[in-house]
Amino acid sequence: MNIEKIVTEASTFITTMYNELQYSQQQLEDRLAAVSASISSVGSYLHTEEELQYGARVAWRNNSRCIGRLFWKSLMIADCRHLSNADQIFDALLSHIERGTNDGRVQPLITIFPQRSTELTIKILNHQLIRYAGYQIGDQIVGDPDSIAFTTLCRELGWRGEGTAYDVLPLVIQINNERPCYRSIPLEYIKEVNIEHPNFTWFHELQLQWYAIPIVSDMELEIGGIRYTAAPFNGWYMGTEIATRNFGDVHRYNMLPVIAKNMGLNISSNLTMWKDRALVELNEAVIYSYKKNKVSIVDHHTASEQFRLFCEQEQQEQREVNARWSWLIPPMSPTTTVIWHTRYNEIDVNPNYYRKQQCPFHK
Repeated sequence: MNIEKIVTEASTFITTMYNELQYSQQQLEDRLAAVSASISSVGSYLHTEEELQYGARVAWRNNSRCIGRLFWKSLMIADCRHLSNADQIFDALLSHIERGTNDGRVQPLITIFPQRSTELTIKILNHQLIRYAGYQIGDQIVGDPDSIAFTTLCRELGWRGEGTAYDVLPLVIQINNERPCYRSIPLEYIKEVNIEHPNFTWFHELQLQWYAIPIVSDMELEIGGIRYTAAPFNGWYMGTEIATRNFGDVHRYNMLPVIAKNMGLNISSNLTMWKDRALVELNEAVIYSYKKNKVSIVDHHTASEQFRLFCEQEQQEQREVNARWSWLIPPMSPTTTVIWHTRYNEIDVNPNYYRKQQCPFHK
């Protein structure tokens, strides 16, 4: 990013923040002068802790693909900008898993590592900090098909899983252009939920399980012209993310035919609606199991209502909601939610989270 663009984006960010937080005009002018001087001197500037906190939260508020933005003010920030050593970074990632999971009472959290510079760039190569491996064995796939490419990388680095359907992949980081390095996640850091159904006693025999917390780690955080290339963050799961997508998608665990057969449904024709019936029961099983194990989760109807409240709050603040409709409608019964009947604009707004420019392992 050129100097002129950094100055412009920094000025816009600082001005917006100081106005929203009701700083005085003199405080705003002093901070703008300090930022401008830093950029003129070294080509960049450092965010204060308050700017980092505000910027990360507003990035969540601005992100067009997230349905859970009602809680943007509750995002906790772990400021790890002082860390550059691989061991320290791995320890901070484990700390994030532990703090965010919070024994099942999931806390929205972001861990922010040093900003990108000519001297240092830190990358987390995982799609999520916790994710299951996928193995291509001849014509068969064991585990998560979406993880095959990344699992191959981990194996090339020396990692070996047990070859089960639920092997937890290691954390993989890259500092500058050095060879990526990995560390396995100790099992005590990972809270998992065994999936059962409140009515179907056979459901537990499917041996489905999933982890408690989705910590997205393949996005970059941009605040006022400054790019943080390693900034994993989490909220809590919406049930359809696990049931409909992770378990239900044909190119993932593809569990709908198995569940339908166990339900005694006729799967020979789409006219029997077997996919729909199996999908409802799978979603009920996931919600039931997470609630039974006291792990935070939200159903898609409640999440949609929460997003409606978020939009109302933004309207009261006279802010336009940045939203991509196709990402916000849930992948199950979308027409039953208020989002289906509403149209939104996707606009270029910052601070925000962005997909990494080079991420060959994930769609």
